[in-house]
Amino acid sequence: MGGMKGTYSSTWIYIFFIIHHLVSGDVTYSIPEEMKRGSVIGNIAKDIGLDLGRLSARRARVDSEDNSVQYCSVNLNTGELVVQERIDREGLCAKKTSCILKQELVLENPLELHRFTIRVQDVNDNAPQFKEDLMKFEIRESAGKGARFVVGEAHDGDIGENAVQGYTLQQNDHFKLNVNSNSARRKYCELVLDKELDREGSKELNLVLTAFDGGSPQRSGTVIIHVTVLDANDNAPVFSQTVYKASLPENSPPDTLVITVTATDADEGLNSEIMYEFDHLSDEISNAFSIHSKTGEVTVSGDIDYEKTSNYEMQITAKDGLGLNSYATLIIDITDVNDNAPVINLKSLTNQIPENVSPGTEVGIINVQDRDSENNRQVRCSLQTGVPFKLVPSIKNYYSLVTTEQLDRELVSDYNITITATDEGSPPLSSSKTVHLTVADINDNPPVFEEQSYSAYVTENNKPGSTLCSVSARDPDWRQNGTVVYSLLPGEVNGAPVSSYVSVNGDTGVIHAVRAFDYEHFRSFKVHVMARDNGSPPLSSNVTVNVFISDVNDNSPQILYPTPEGNSFMTELVPKAAHAGSLVSKVIAVDADSGQNAWLSYHIVKSTEPGLFIIGLHSGEIRTQRDISESDSMKQNLIVAVKDNGQPSLSATCSMYLLISDNLAEVPELKDISYDERDSKLTSYLIIALVSVSTFFLTFIIIPRLLFDGAVAIPSDYLPPNYADVDGTGTLRSTYNYDGYMTTGSRTSDFKFVIPYFLPQLEEYYFEVSVGYSYLNKTFGSP
Repeated sequence: MGGMKGTYSSTWIYIFFIIHHLVSGDVTYSIPEEMKRGSVIGNIAKDIGLDLGRLSARRARVDSEDNSVQYCSVNLNTGELVVQERIDREGLCAKKTSCILKQELVLENPLELHRFTIRVQDVNDNAPQFKEDLMKFEIRESAGKGARFVVGEAHDGDIGENAVQGYTLQQNDHFKLNVNSNSARRKYCELVLDKELDREGSKELNLVLTAFDGGSPQRSGTVIIHVTVLDANDNAPVFSQTVYKASLPENSPPDTLVITVTATDADEGLNSEIMYEFDHLSDEISNAFSIHSKTGEVTVSGDIDYEKTSNYEMQITAKDGLGLNSYATLIIDITDVNDNAPVINLKSLTNQIPENVSPGTEVGIINVQDRDSENNRQVRCSLQTGVPFKLVPSIKNYYSLVTTEQLDRELVSDYNITITATDEGSPPLSSSKTVHLTVADINDNPPVFEEQSYSAYVTENNKPGSTLCSVSARDPDWRQNGTVVYSLLPGEVNGAPVSSYVSVNGDTGVIHAVRAFDYEHFRSFKVHVMARDNGSPPLSSNVTVNVFISDVNDNSPQILYPTPEGNSFMTELVPKAAHAGSLVSKVIAVDADSGQNAWLSYHIVKSTEPGLFIIGLHSGEIRTQRDISESDSMKQNLIVAVKDNGQPSLSATCSMYLLISDNLAEVPELKDISYDERDSKLTSYLIIALVSVSTFFLTFIIIPRLLFDGAVAIPSDYLPPNYADVDGTGTLRSTYNYDGYMTTGSRTSDFKFVIPYFLPQLEEYYFEVSVGYSYLNKTFGSP
């Protein structure tokens, strides 16, 4: 038969298809069964009026309404429907006159659904067949002319003209053939006794019965009828009904009684004993039902599924003990039970959803099917609460999964959405399907520093490359959108680019010093750091880093007065009448450091007359500790050390030369006085001392307003670079005044130099200096 199918299919060089545009806009195609895979059914794109170029972009596909076998598919390039699986009309529709496959053409974005049907036309690919190859009849010789013996019918899987159309009986002497139609309009035949049998003449007869169909080419089947001539049995069984009908719920368990058929026989004895059996059943029916041969009870023997078969029709034979029989038809209608839960099919899904999609965006399409009927197949779909998605009913049993609000990956990056479908059966059945959706990142968050500003503390004289501090910014975005890179913003520190002072590690945010810092040069500066992500476009934020430089005791005290030893020396006169506590001079020093590193203390480390003079620990003022006595040496040499308060402490020393004298007349006697190794230079010392006094005198005349309450003013040339005075730490602002007397010994005129508070005293001071200076010129000559 398979060869005949192939031969028949090869003869279909052309394909008849008829396209019907129904009122609803559906399209119908008619095709013969058993078409080869790949055969073209029709051009659905043309028939529906679709843009051929959009089929692929819209992911066109063919779905069947019941999601069963995919019998056809669409060629996205040509728009043609092609056969994908074998289409066997007998397997699909059995004996139904009309065999229809309901299909759907589905297009996405936007969702569009076009229904079309395929009418499968019968092909004569089945030959008529009898239930048996050999049929046996036992006929009593008493049978009269015209007696009828039902042979039954041949079965042909095809329908219409391709089904059984007639029977022929091989020529014989006793029987002729009568062809009738039963209640189902199927043809069956009877043997009609045309000439009485004579058991003595012939005990057995073999007849050849042929059944043929109306297909092209015509097919036929034969059966041998073996007739045994018996003694008379002239009554055949008679059914109580020619057609029996029953109703049976699906899923009825085995041994469930469906119906009981009954037949009676007017004969007696062996001739009235009746046996029931099914006549010519398909495998499907024979596996589902059985009949008790004695009682006629029809019971369930297999699975009854409404979704597979909703009704059964079968022929029952009642045969008496001697071979006479009759037939009845049994029709069983199967009623639906809600035994199928809805099936959720995911047709389309956008796995990666950008977090900036607008509410109402379609991210998936689902299809829901229920194989039950009527209310049992009505389905409601829902989502669990608390997710920003909803189901929107679309065409027929399709739903669109859409967003309901703005997504934020930084809050929720993944969703497991459970879709629940529930039918309206009693009790209702439901099923669920979980869909996983991932929210794709968008660069919508700039880096954010952990602090509003940062402070870095570093001691001066730091090593280049040392770490100052670390800044850190966080970006909640994903991967490169959340990768932070640090850099310095352009700027200047003391007129130089900020990059020449510090650098920042682009990956870690660690800030390093590029050079060593000097507290005495500057004490703090600001750096602006930018954190930028690697998104497109990138986002950034800035933060201010305040760098504070702390002082290190790296500057020794600098003595401004008297001039440090090695450059020059200065001599001051102390009157013999000076009492204890008299101010005779002052050491003035500064320190470029700050804080405790610039706190200065003064100490006399060596003196000609220990105990004669004392120095203020913090003021540097040199005072007499006791009254001057006649035994005290005229020349007094003090070595003063100035120390700061740093750790370790730094210091500087100076020498202070004092002459104890009452008048200028005693000054010439100094030529015989030596100051250790400088005795030969006494004249120069005196001249320098007088010049120094004159210098101070002129200073007070020119800029008296610069004096603060009698303070000693130091010219700017004496101040070290970058000097920053700290009140109370140096000695520049300590106020004092004192009187000094110089005598010549035998002369009555006194030389007195004073650092006065008021300008009226300057005239006297000027006169005394002039007299002293003239006397020195007279005594020692011009220098």
